[in-house]
Amino acid sequence: MTVTGYYLLASLSLYATRGADNIAAVWPASGYILALLLLMPARGRVPAFAGMAVASIAANMGATTPFWTSLSFTFANMVEAIIALWLIRRHEPGELSFMAPRAVIHFCVAAVAASLVGAGLATLLAGRGGDFFLSWATTVLLGMLIVTPPIVMLTRMMELKAFGKVPRAMLVEATAILTGAGAVTILVFSQSHFPATFLPSIAVVAAAYRLGPFGAAAGMLIVTIIASLLSGQGYGPMAAIDSDPKVKVLFLQFYLLSLLLAALPLAALLIGRQRLARRLEQSNRWLLQAEAAALVGHWRVNLVDWTIYWSDQTYRIHGLEPGTPVDVDYSVRQYLAEDRAAVQRVLEEAVRSGEPFEFHGRILRADGQVRHVKSHGSIERGRGGGATGIFGTVQDVTETVENARILEAARSAAERVANTDMLTGLPNRRHTLTFLEEAMAGARAHGAPLAVAIFDIDHFKRINDTHGHATGDQVIQRVAQRARSVLRDEDMIGRIGGEEFVCILQRASALSGEIVAERVRKAVENGVGQGDGLPPTTVSIGLAVYDGEQDIEELLHRADQALYAAKREGRNRMRRAA
Repeated sequence: MTVTGYYLLASLSLYATRGADNIAAVWPASGYILALLLLMPARGRVPAFAGMAVASIAANMGATTPFWTSLSFTFANMVEAIIALWLIRRHEPGELSFMAPRAVIHFCVAAVAASLVGAGLATLLAGRGGDFFLSWATTVLLGMLIVTPPIVMLTRMMELKAFGKVPRAMLVEATAILTGAGAVTILVFSQSHFPATFLPSIAVVAAAYRLGPFGAAAGMLIVTIIASLLSGQGYGPMAAIDSDPKVKVLFLQFYLLSLLLAALPLAALLIGRQRLARRLEQSNRWLLQAEAAALVGHWRVNLVDWTIYWSDQTYRIHGLEPGTPVDVDYSVRQYLAEDRAAVQRVLEEAVRSGEPFEFHGRILRADGQVRHVKSHGSIERGRGGGATGIFGTVQDVTETVENARILEAARSAAERVANTDMLTGLPNRRHTLTFLEEAMAGARAHGAPLAVAIFDIDHFKRINDTHGHATGDQVIQRVAQRARSVLRDEDMIGRIGGEEFVCILQRASALSGEIVAERVRKAVENGVGQGDGLPPTTVSIGLAVYDGEQDIEELLHRADQALYAAKREGRNRMRRAA
């Protein structure tokens, strides 16, 4: 395939359009061999070069070129193919994609470098001059730039069976566009009265715009084949040029090169733009989905014309249909009156300082619901450093706030349960001792007086044995109620044992402590068993006044000793520790 294809293309070029020194206007064989080298595995390149050498020598000699000259030309063509392949693979080690502008640039640079090296080598070996060098360089360059891309792209599309996946309408459109490009080129290059060489340019650009890089490459190949054949036969705008054949060929080459350099990069840029547009569309779609899932919207205030933009989710958070006209004043008025001023202050300070901001508030939605929202944002600045906009996000955190409130209520309830004696409703031992430690720390730090009274129920075991444990529990409950009812607001009473209680009397001197303790004793004596069906009950109380003790155990021990003294002296009395 290498020998036959290369021979046919070389022979056709030498026959159809000839310039000075039998150099064709376009040398498609160079583009053909480069395309094969790019497509084939490395192990097939040596046989390919051998076949190319045979075909090149045969084609040149068939055009009456001497053997040694044909051999020199063949060697130059082989060197330029090797250089082009090496340069392309150096920058594009994977598959060469004409869809990427960077890859197109690397391909063009490689083709230019290879054609210049080949032209220099052929000129040196053949002993020719500057005209020959220029003609060779442009001929080979056009061959690579025009022939290689469509062959590579067409082969890969066939390997991927892409044509079977293309809609019929697109195939019809592609056929029509490329056929139209051919018809326009025939019309322009079959006559010389109207030099409308711009028309094929329009056709190729249209092919590039609608069909991408393959359309640009295929359109260029069609224009090149038709323009070369007709110009070689003396038709077209080139025939109207009043100059020698060298200038005509050079003008044709320049025309094709200009058209190619406009179409191929344009097609790659259009593909890149389309891919970017698709990625942007996909990113926007993902953003909208993420905003809807997270109940987060975004907004932007233009500080130049004082307009505001809301995303769809921002509208939903505010209870409005997306697209409903809103302004900056409306967005601020959505906040409840008690939050509105704080929001305005935050935004004004952010504009002044340029620092990121965050604020929480409650908004009144259009449907009458009150929602908790949280906003984060930053200030956008122009080239002069002035604030030009405010960008922010808004999130509906109503459920989070409600869950936090419920969690706090549950935590408080759990803490109350953990700190409360279930029988009496008083603070339990752990909570009472913790409160006493804090009271002692305050008394130590500020020199405030503090007293502790420990009391228990007299003959409580007898009550349980005589009346039962249920009655005993009722007695404990009634004692707790009576004692708590006569304490001051700043005092605390807790149950620390079965029938044992502690009163923490803050800011109480010895005298006031004795008064409160005695009031507790009388309240129990007069209030328990008086018409409530419970046995008469009394308590014995031991009082200790804080005197610089280092820990609560020492203070409680002193109060406990006073309690024992009260019991030894007959119970139903209060005694203060010395």
